[in-house]
Amino acid sequence: MRVSTILASALLLVVEAVAKPIPNPIHYIRQAGPSAGIVINKCSRPGVLALAFDDGPYTYTRQLIDTLDKAGAKGTFFWTGTLYGCIFNQAAAVKAAFASGHQVASHTWSHPQNFGSMSTNDLTNQMNKLEQAYASLIGVKTTYMRPPYLATGGNVLPTLRNLGYRVITDDVDSNDWNGYSVSQSQQQFTRAGAGGNGHIPLMHETYATTVQQLVPWLINWAKTNNLQLVTVADCLGDPNGAYKNATGIQPINSC
Repeated sequence: MRVSTILASALLLVVEAVAKPIPNPIHYIRQAGPSAGIVINKCSRPGVLALAFDDGPYTYTRQLIDTLDKAGAKGTFFWTGTLYGCIFNQAAAVKAAFASGHQVASHTWSHPQNFGSMSTNDLTNQMNKLEQAYASLIGVKTTYMRPPYLATGGNVLPTLRNLGYRVITDDVDSNDWNGYSVSQSQQQFTRAGAGGNGHIPLMHETYATTVQQLVPWLINWAKTNNLQLVTVADCLGDPNGAYKNATGIQPINSC
């Protein structure tokens, strides 16, 4: 009797184990979001447009936030610490963007021209110092970044992989930085089209024409083409992966 009871119990455990669904490892990989240190230039799903802005925060940042909020749109801000003045001078705008559900991301501390040829130590310092500022301003660590000048050579990708950053470039360049008129920038989007997976454009909130003319046009263009305006993380199927806990990061409060 004793042996039969043990055998029956063992058989029951086997049946229960077989009855339970086996976890799909792909499910957990997808939950983890995009890989760090890999260049991403386009959304991974259709029907979206991820408005992404570089080089701020700046004079026009709050106006841009208000425009997006009024339209029910979300944007991604790749900010620096010192390129257009100290980030703490725009603390209210930074906090407003974060509170409104826009994505705050990194564009390095000082936007160095030689980013693609910097040492691992210097690259790490560029990222860490902005992390310290964000820890003070919004209390989190960002997990997305866009390299200055879209430089991804040398030590850039290995360093960013070790630091856990998803590296974003673009697949539509507004060329606002290159002297393009608003109408020329618009043509960049119309040529790219609204089909296929969504676009991640390169734009700069430091130009009044981009904030005051191109963005309102893009909001209407997206609506006309049934595109949802989302954050970069969201367009990559990673809506909850834009931030990590800032535990262990020493905040700073000045530049």
